[in-house]
Amino acid sequence: MAKKNSDSGVYRVTEIIGTSTVSWEAAAKNAVEAAAKTLRDLRIAEVEKLDMKIEDGKVVAYRARVLLSFKYEA
Repeated sequence: MAKKNSDSGVYRVTEIIGTSTVSWEAAAKNAVEAAAKTLRDLRIAEVEKLDMKIEDGKVVAYRARVLLSFKYEA
């Protein structure tokens, strides 16, 4: 009898955007940590796009658009 693969199942991918005044890495981390407060069984986070907010010719914020996957519970 074959073993059940623990990674089999159905996953949802959702797009979230994190921000930070420090770095893109911090922006992505903020996005995942905020999502983790309400979503369970997070699996993969893929940074899709990076951009910056500029005011008066200076970077004031970093933004990271993240695709986040989590497993549906049966």
